[in-house]
Amino acid sequence: MATNVIAVLNELIATSKDGERGFMKAAEEVRHASIKEALLESADRCTQGARELQDVVLKLGGKPESGGSVAGALHRGWLDVKAAVGSRADHAVLADCEKAEDAAKQRFHEALDKDLPADVRAVVERLYHGVMQNHDRIRAMRDQYAAMKA
Repeated sequence: MATNVIAVLNELIATSKDGERGFMKAAEEVRHASIKEALLESADRCTQGARELQDVVLKLGGKPESGGSVAGALHRGWLDVKAAVGSRADHAVLADCEKAEDAAKQRFHEALDKDLPADVRAVVERLYHGVMQNHDRIRAMRDQYAAMKA
């Protein structure tokens, strides 16, 4: 049971680390200071979530994940290619962030479908709400900057 819970949590840690790195990368690309600030705040939330999940894994006697996923690394590589091709509008960067947050929402939702101990479920639920807030904030900014597409 504990090893299964640890595996679920480690997947969420990797997802959180992907989010942290993705938001940091996106913050480097955007032009508007308000978007950069929001992306850095989202990265910080991901960092805090990953640390919290790592602490839970340690308490359960497991070895916490310390990196992101292969898919996350591939996504960041794709963002590097897009950035190298030319300057991207903030709207396009935000659209990519929203897609990544869609995937994070799905992973957290799937984790909540698993048989988790009540204390672990409470942590995952709270972090899931944070992912939802990140997603909704990014979507709202994307919509706001849609008219500013370059």
